[in-house]
Amino acid sequence: MSVPFFIAKRIYKDDDNKKSVSRPAIAIATTGVAIGIAVMIISVCIVLGFKHTIRDKAIGFGGHINVGNFVSMHGGNIEPICMSDSMIKAIKAIEGVKDVGRYAQKEGILKTDNDFLGVVFKGIASEYDTTFIHNNMVEGAIPHFTDSASSNSIIISKTMADLLRLKAGDKVFAYFINENVRVRRFTIAGIYRTNLTQYDKTICFTDLYTTVKLNGWQHDQADGAEVIVNDYNQINDIAERFVSNINRRTDHYGQTYSSATIQEINPQIFSWLDLLDLNVWIILALMLCVAGFTMISGLLIIILERTNMIGLLKAIGSRNSQIRKTFLWFATFIIGRGLVIGNIIGIGLMILQKTTGLIRLDASIYYVDIVPVEINIPAIAAINILTLALCLLALIAPSFLVSHIHPAKSMKYE
Repeated sequence: MSVPFFIAKRIYKDDDNKKSVSRPAIAIATTGVAIGIAVMIISVCIVLGFKHTIRDKAIGFGGHINVGNFVSMHGGNIEPICMSDSMIKAIKAIEGVKDVGRYAQKEGILKTDNDFLGVVFKGIASEYDTTFIHNNMVEGAIPHFTDSASSNSIIISKTMADLLRLKAGDKVFAYFINENVRVRRFTIAGIYRTNLTQYDKTICFTDLYTTVKLNGWQHDQADGAEVIVNDYNQINDIAERFVSNINRRTDHYGQTYSSATIQEINPQIFSWLDLLDLNVWIILALMLCVAGFTMISGLLIIILERTNMIGLLKAIGSRNSQIRKTFLWFATFIIGRGLVIGNIIGIGLMILQKTTGLIRLDASIYYVDIVPVEINIPAIAAINILTLALCLLALIAPSFLVSHIHPAKSMKYE
């Protein structure tokens, strides 16, 4: 055990002088670090929870990457594109692709005896990954959707069900306008709720076969395909492979393929999520400043109070560097205690929120009805290491105060 460490430990555990000025200074410094680390942990866990929850909902409706008709994807009229087996295989062959699901959409009107609502029917087939829909079902079940026959079943959102006063098992008429009005009668197989308002107000699910027929398209045509990738963090690299291998190719109907990532399809959602990142960085910076300033103030008070001890150590031959290390070790004990208390508070509150959903939100504004939490251990560890390192760096300059204390003059404080 080094001498600076031993002395720092003795000072930290010294409770003989109850009137010591350093006691409240130590308490304030510890509290500052604890509050700072707790706020940082809470901020990071909530922002990560928000980002991943909202991101996953957007991906659930549109996949990571969307492949479709160039004209449709760049603001023109809705045009179909050939999604044959060979094209699906070509997409799946791209490195990083996990799954591919075709879809076709058709605008229509749901009508009951008392009300009506304009919606978009999204046709999906058996290969479509319905995990997202299943996880958000609140009533009924998902029927077996195919591209070969119509089940005359639909899944609507809770928003639609409330507006039209419908429930699972009810029958509802749908009207489609092409050159003339076509009417279909559907059974509501299930009801979902994602709280992502822009989708819950418009999207209902049915068979791919139904929407292709309603659009008057060929059996191998669709609006496009939604692609799920293995690693979201690699989405930009995978998107570049789509640009090289899929974009600008033409199908046998003369239509050109194009692709876009979920960020490009929903820029407003992902811009909002990026703004959350900025907010959390501001919070982290402020809390680090709070922890740093309280530690600097506390260390200065402790050094001034221990002037006679510093003089004595110098009188018996201790170097300035050894004394500085002593007080830096002392600061490390204070910071360490603050980190432990802050972690207990921060992680404890996040576990409480995650298990009970104690704090609720307005889903129409925040897209979720409870505050989402993601306890990311590597992120929490990084926050702790960063706080410790930056606080100690900030304390190096104040520790040089010991160099200006002379043994002879310090005896006056005895």
